[in-house]
Amino acid sequence: MSEDLKKIFLEEVTSLKNIADAVNLRVKYLGKKGILTARIKSLSSLPPEEKRLAGRQINELKQFMENECDLKEAILKNEELKMRLLAEAIDITLPGKPASFGHEHPLSKTMREVIDIFSRMGFDVEEGPEIELDCYNFEALNIPKDHPARDMQDTFYISEDIVLRTHTSPVQVRVMEKKKPPLRFIAPGKVYRCDADVTHSPMFHQVEGLMVDHDVTFSHLKGVMIEFLRQLFRTDLPVRFRPSFFPFTEPSAEIDIGCIFCKGIGCRVCKGTGWLEIGGAGMVHPKVFENVGYDTEQYTGFAFGMGIERIAMLRYGIDDIRLLFENDIRFLRQF
Repeated sequence: MSEDLKKIFLEEVTSLKNIADAVNLRVKYLGKKGILTARIKSLSSLPPEEKRLAGRQINELKQFMENECDLKEAILKNEELKMRLLAEAIDITLPGKPASFGHEHPLSKTMREVIDIFSRMGFDVEEGPEIELDCYNFEALNIPKDHPARDMQDTFYISEDIVLRTHTSPVQVRVMEKKKPPLRFIAPGKVYRCDADVTHSPMFHQVEGLMVDHDVTFSHLKGVMIEFLRQLFRTDLPVRFRPSFFPFTEPSAEIDIGCIFCKGIGCRVCKGTGWLEIGGAGMVHPKVFENVGYDTEQYTGFAFGMGIERIAMLRYGIDDIRLLFENDIRFLRQF
């Protein structure tokens, strides 16, 4: 009986095609309810003299079956590995797939170029917190709590005395508190205001600058800004300074450039005026100097500020500020 069972087992082992069949065959013969297991249980019914002989034969057959199953499984595993490697093989002679490379975002590019220009003009770069104290964001800049200019700032209030900064001017105050003149630096960064439409965003970027020294005049301000705009737009654009009002500068001015789209003739972008507003500037108000302990009899200075989004929109002909923040790959690929 053992030889007949062994012959049948070998025929089945030879016909195995995959690992799953090998596992099933092992269970069929050697599992808890397998054929060989049943024969081992039947030994209890044999006489003692026959039980010893039959038991030895069954144990030998069990060892043989286990060895054969192990060997066949190893062979099948090796064959399956070879087939998988062949299927997954990479033909290194085929042309590779082109990799898509990202592009510098127009805002990042504009910010980098603005910083580079001012750095070449001798301005350092300073940074400050985006969550700011009211006293730095407003009061130190000559905007007390009851000042009507606060209505110009659509402010995000975290608490009564803590805000999301509405401009980077607080950085100027913080630097002046720590350093004595002469100073010449810019403060680029994110700012926040409660405003959102095609030309405004709740979060946008500004760069503001400050220069303080003996005998700094409005002429210095004009010279710096005209040279900056000439380098930024790579052409000798006409520049004008219109009288304006800012609480922290006196006198104050809006800075306009000749429309880069119509060359000053008048178009939809410039609303027929031939001019585009680019930023604001002025001589630092004496009150601001007093708040940081500067002697207004010895020092004068100028400050300026402009929006990076505004510059990017003018340079690249973008008519909706929201496009800069939507991360539409079709839009970004243009740059």
